Amino acid sequence: MKRNTYLTLLPPEEARANWFSCLDAKAFALGEERIPLAQALRRVLSRPVAALRSSPAFHGAAMDGIAVHAEDTFTASARTPLRLKIGEQAHWINTGHPLPLGCNAVVMMENINTETEKDSQGESQWAVIEKAAFPWQHVRKMGEDMVATEIILPPGTCIGPYDLGALAAGGALEVPVFRRPRVSIIPSGSEIVPLVDAREEDLRAGRVLPEFNSLIFSAMITEAGGEAATLPVVPDDPEAIRAAIVSAIATADMVILNAGSSAGSHDFTAHVLGQMGTVVTHGISVMPGKPTVLAVVNGKPVVGVPGYPVSAGISMEEFVLPLLALWQKRAMSERQKITAVPCNPLPSRPGMEERLRVKLGCVGDTVVAVPLPRGAGTITSLSRADGIIRIPRDSEGCNAGEPVTVELLRPATALAGALLAIGSHDNTLDLLDSMLRKAHPQFRLTSAHVGSLGGIMALKRGQCHLAGSHLLDPASGVYNRKAIEDNLEEPTVLLRLVDREQGILTAPGNPLGINSIEDLAKPGVRFINRQRGSGTRVLLDYRLSRLGIAHTSINGYRDEEYTHMNVAAAVLSGRVDAGLAVRAAANALGLPFTPIGVEEYDLVIPCRFFDGDAVQALLDVIRSKAFRQTVEGMGGYGTEKTGQIIWEYAGKQGVE
Repeated sequence: MKRNTYLTLLPPEEARANWFSCLDAKAFALGEERIPLAQALRRVLSRPVAALRSSPAFHGAAMDGIAVHAEDTFTASARTPLRLKIGEQAHWINTGHPLPLGCNAVVMMENINTETEKDSQGESQWAVIEKAAFPWQHVRKMGEDMVATEIILPPGTCIGPYDLGALAAGGALEVPVFRRPRVSIIPSGSEIVPLVDAREEDLRAGRVLPEFNSLIFSAMITEAGGEAATLPVVPDDPEAIRAAIVSAIATADMVILNAGSSAGSHDFTAHVLGQMGTVVTHGISVMPGKPTVLAVVNGKPVVGVPGYPVSAGISMEEFVLPLLALWQKRAMSERQKITAVPCNPLPSRPGMEERLRVKLGCVGDTVVAVPLPRGAGTITSLSRADGIIRIPRDSEGCNAGEPVTVELLRPATALAGALLAIGSHDNTLDLLDSMLRKAHPQFRLTSAHVGSLGGIMALKRGQCHLAGSHLLDPASGVYNRKAIEDNLEEPTVLLRLVDREQGILTAPGNPLGINSIEDLAKPGVRFINRQRGSGTRVLLDYRLSRLGIAHTSINGYRDEEYTHMNVAAAVLSGRVDAGLAVRAAANALGLPFTPIGVEEYDLVIPCRFFDGDAVQALLDVIRSKAFRQTVEGMGGYGTEKTGQIIWEYAGKQGVE
């Protein structure tokens, strides 16, 4: 079948408006049901709910003390205390109890003295007060909270815990709510298999892909008040797709068809939907998310969602969630927005709005944004992201340090305890974050991988709290100190995190017999390098120089990855034959490893941050026995000096 072309590339708001206008009016009539209050949490009211009774239903005491008729106490003062006979002029009362007939005020227990007298009729108790009460003092008046027939909650309210209490207080023990919108999800693709059927050997061989987008969609739909149903996977066959849509649309209010919406020769979504109904939009001017298809079949909405999870998530947020909100007559909640400055330039292609996922950290008074991978298939770029930057379609991007608006994916309060580490990647950083959160839940370690030199330059610009570095000075053979002296001006602490073994990773069985740096220059060997500025790249260049090997003789020298684990994944996948990384990465993926040396991986921490609570909490974890033992178990690490201050740099002012 020939390839599709995108018929439209509309901004999402225009595409959404066009789609909504084409829907049958019946598609917006969900209907309602009455449910017990105990089952109403997060359901949406379909009509206003009025109080069936007043709350409180009587005049009640708001304090412990005595109930009185306020006018009887007006003569009381410190000079002329007033005596009130208990049982006649005053009545003991507890908080919440109804006032006795004729009473309209309560005197607090703390302001009462008592006296007891004996007479011919027995003992009498008197309350002595030195201050007058005023009418309705310390009294919850009938209807103070709500009066019978008063509207408690309007339609469109998503019922929360406090709403449940208000409804209960007003006697509304059953409430009218919208029926949950039913959304059917159809995963498609001949290579797609359900998660439970995905075998490791098939995944590694690239024969199948695990289907997990429906899990994400179902959670989003449930959070939005809908009811999701995931149908069986259908192959890339137009008739099978058509049959699945016909079946789903018979019972669902909306259908989501996942994958097959792009422009490939096996992407049939737009073609099939065009035959069954009306394709309103094929393609939106947002990256990721461009291949979205919006259609109407039998008066009902159908969405063709891209297969890549990040693209799919944006499509869901732009089209599915707003429709669910519209059905339930409620407003979409907006994310909190803050201003941040990117640590790197953020170039973008004009003509397409781009949604960039970023990590955030508060460095001094500035929120710094670190971009995450832009790939539409990197679901971790969303799970790890703190926020989203929208780059307008008429922009070529943002400059480093230029203030931008960020939509938060986490509460702003979470940013206050985030330590931002920019620099060289190491697997122990993720371990540190996990152990820090467990031991000190108010803090977390957010790391971004730009290479050792990139981290030190970020410190120089004041864009992070610390940097991971293993920069070797070829002249002295000493790690990190020369780079710090050359680039940083403020006093800085160099703290040893780990000694780690670097080496060559090769394919299982090492079929090409790659056992040394020299072997990387063999004909037919495909190599994967680390990015410029990384300590691993510096180490490789140092070794090549010592051996007299030109980097141009290595096939793949200019091909770069940003983490040790990505190097290992490239080797395991067969994309390359070898790469340079730490032993822990080789161990994690079961790859052969040829050591070439042990290096020092340190944390570079400005003194102005070192004594702060967050860094001290991080040091507690680094110096703990549990951290050292876990790191040693990963293989290829030495922890003899872990947590030690290796060097204290006085800064430029300390250099003569």
